[in-house]
Amino acid sequence: MLYEFMDPIADMLIRIKNAQAVGHQTVKVPFSKLKLSLAQILEKEGFVGKIEKKGKDIQKYIKIDLKYEDGQAVIGGVKRMSRPGQRLYVTKNEIHSVKQGYGMAVISTSKGLMTDKEARKAGVGGELFCEIW
Repeated sequence: MLYEFMDPIADMLIRIKNAQAVGHQTVKVPFSKLKLSLAQILEKEGFVGKIEKKGKDIQKYIKIDLKYEDGQAVIGGVKRMSRPGQRLYVTKNEIHSVKQGYGMAVISTSKGLMTDKEARKAGVGGELFCEIW
């Protein structure tokens, strides 16, 4: 798949969204430390269920259990903000809430990946990865 190599974060988010759209219980995503960190944030914030790192060496992947409430996917939408061709950086004062607080933004800071709330609390800005609601 050509797009997987161009923007792996967008590929991961779209795999999750598409799997939920057709009612799958789990989705597999090729492993990287960045994707694992993003998946852990999604798990901690309640957007997905349990995550597991599986496989060995080159065949490592992340298994993500998807969450549904009343038959509806928990993730209503995702928007990739910063892309490889156009990076988007925000200062601590430019971080805004997503969907009036019902969603979250994921920001890559000097202290690692954080949600928008954590970054505001820590007083740091960084690269605005994506918004999820």
